[in-house]
Amino acid sequence: MSDLPRTTAEAMGKMPGRDLLQAVIDGRIPPATIGQTMSFDLVRIDDGVAVFEGRTGPHILNPQGMVHGGWALTLIDSATGCAAHTTLPAGVGYTSVSTQTNFTRPITADTGTVVCEGRVINAGRQIITAEATIRDGAGRLLAHGQSTLMVLQPRAA
Repeated sequence: MSDLPRTTAEAMGKMPGRDLLQAVIDGRIPPATIGQTMSFDLVRIDDGVAVFEGRTGPHILNPQGMVHGGWALTLIDSATGCAAHTTLPAGVGYTSVSTQTNFTRPITADTGTVVCEGRVINAGRQIITAEATIRDGAGRLLAHGQSTLMVLQPRAA
């Protein structure tokens, strides 16, 4: 029987952020369910970096027939949050304070696979700032944004 936590939420208190995210990539811990719902996966991490791949399609369209902006915002929020998480020790969490996104090109159901790379800009003791880009298969910038994240220290017993 494995000593690994069964969910990402359970692992938050037991594993450093980078180890937890690598365990998700390696398939040793199931990913957060938002990725399945929104059709994106964490594919690579490094210190202060998280890379996701997302797949567009008819399931994420707005009433105009374009990919809903909330999908790109969620992808940027996930990449910046996971980039921040790679910097945190076991037992320390984070939450988004704000995430802002700018769109540079339309994203359509036919855009296909996109890559979203999040990077920590500054890792403070209480606040982490991070930025992310979303690019299509040709490397064209589709959207970019940044997040401010609050570091959540464990509660004293």
